[in-house]
Amino acid sequence: MTNINKIIDQLLHLEDPWFVSNVKYDLELKKVDIYLDFKKGSKFPCPVCGKLCSVYDTKERDWRHLDMFEYKVYLHAREPRVECGNDGIKVAKVNWAEIGSNFTLHFETLVLSFAREMSVAAVAELVDIHPDSVWRILGRYVQKEVDKMDLKDVRLVGMDEIGIGKGYEFLTLFANLEGETAKVIFMVEGKDAETVKAFRNRLGEAFSSEIIKQMIFTMDMSNAFISGVTTHFKGAKIVFDRYHVMVKVNEAVDKTRKEESWDEDILLGTRYLWLKNPENLTREQMKELKSVKKLDLKTARAYQIKLALQRFWKFENIYRAEEYLKKWYFWASHSKLRFIVDVGRTIKAHWYGIMNSLIYRLSNGPMEGLNNKIKTAFKRAYGFKSIDYMTTIIYLIAGDIKLPTRC
Repeated sequence: MTNINKIIDQLLHLEDPWFVSNVKYDLELKKVDIYLDFKKGSKFPCPVCGKLCSVYDTKERDWRHLDMFEYKVYLHAREPRVECGNDGIKVAKVNWAEIGSNFTLHFETLVLSFAREMSVAAVAELVDIHPDSVWRILGRYVQKEVDKMDLKDVRLVGMDEIGIGKGYEFLTLFANLEGETAKVIFMVEGKDAETVKAFRNRLGEAFSSEIIKQMIFTMDMSNAFISGVTTHFKGAKIVFDRYHVMVKVNEAVDKTRKEESWDEDILLGTRYLWLKNPENLTREQMKELKSVKKLDLKTARAYQIKLALQRFWKFENIYRAEEYLKKWYFWASHSKLRFIVDVGRTIKAHWYGIMNSLIYRLSNGPMEGLNNKIKTAFKRAYGFKSIDYMTTIIYLIAGDIKLPTRC
């Protein structure tokens, strides 16, 4: 073995019986070819049972490795297949690459690191491979981590659906809300009760009825989600967080404004005055709002009812909070504002989940952070709209998985 072969051997961390048999380089093509071989009579472990087995046959294989300066580096070797008495003929695992991959572990780790910060298209251009190859690397590593994800301690779960592509395609996300940030632990196509059933199946039989009673689900007021949880997670607590409740109320205020604006021109162009919280208005917007509020408008009354509901979440005492919510409901249901009356009925129908938001002091903060990550994920998957690609990139940057940062 020449000195350069010994150096390359050490740099690649080759394990016995592998060694560097030859190194060639092409200055014109800016390419380095490293040829590996194994000692005659060598045995390799079966990839299934681990038993040392004799070589059945070999196949010439090439792997792209990390670049050396501006030179592309390729490894070449006779990939052995072993004959195992228990498992038959199997491809033996080499220590520099995954079985079936055309890239070394070092190269794939580099791709994973880039993909956390860059779009797939940018990564492909940077390392000079086809984007499909990047997706295959990401998909393989992500799926491996998702399959071994340990969910036995999950007790606080956030649920939300996101639209994907055009039309009525959705993914339902399930996130672990424990810890500083929400982490996606499961996702499935659709937004009906069957998505909850799929999540229950993913958790497996280890989740007994006693464990399920300790679980809390935060969600919007989707009848499908409610039905799914009450059916497949009997005894689990349901929380409708403040954000989703206030979305309903804001929608009622805006509908009131739209309807009234047909007769009151002063309401035209004032949409965000009523939807924003007072503390988020500019000085000019606040001045304009005060002048409009002085008028006897349905929209102004709906706005006051909205502000009154916001105060509900400031209560520390649960019993006083519930008494306050009862009074608010009476006010809303007798307001003669049809959209406010409707949202009042919705809150009445989801009373227990709204009260749970105070009892367990849960907010939508972690899910908001998660949604921001997912928006970023969609930008990184721009141009690649298949479900597999979308789920891969979401797990990559927002999932509860750990990918290798070095070999």
